[in-house]
Amino acid sequence: MTAIALLAGAALAATIGNPSLGTRPGNVGHGTPLVASGKNQLAIFAQGCFWGVEERLRRVPGVVATAVGYTGGRTRDPTYEQVSAHGTGHVEAVLVEFDPARVGYAELLQLFWRTHDPTSGDRQGPDRGTQYRSAIFTFGPEQQAAALASRDAEQQRLADRITTEIAPAGPFWIAEAYHQQWDERHGYLSCPAPHRPRAKS
Repeated sequence: MTAIALLAGAALAATIGNPSLGTRPGNVGHGTPLVASGKNQLAIFAQGCFWGVEERLRRVPGVVATAVGYTGGRTRDPTYEQVSAHGTGHVEAVLVEFDPARVGYAELLQLFWRTHDPTSGDRQGPDRGTQYRSAIFTFGPEQQAAALASRDAEQQRLADRITTEIAPAGPFWIAEAYHQQWDERHGYLSCPAPHRPRAKS
């Protein structure tokens, strides 16, 4: 079963997030080395406002922990205010730890492409700015190759050019505590539904 089908099934249960999941994927900190537990793997996805992205990922069976933070920029240990001022180059992102025996990286990539608009540049829906750009940050050459191949396959379906950044993961700076699992803790979906990209006719 694909991650898309798994998420659709979870959505039917009207669950917001998954409070039983962990909140320290890879022992995340402020730019510290990221190491997954046991045979788990790590992934980083950016699709706009990180509250909604994290909530969607926490409903995927096989994801064991998530945290929101900042990556892909120049400033060490940035704050939300610095990132929002567009001076650091960072993107709002979600660090995911997952069990590859339960959900594969390819399935997470499929979920990534189908739950936002990867053709919209530095925005998602009403949110505009470089911190909202679409991006995948990869751990190792296998993830990099898989991400590039999945982008090329997705491009075949879409009328507009995909603008998603795909690059090796660098330091990940965990966001302030009040951002973590925001939707889950507040009990509602905060971010608007993302716009869908134009499919080829």
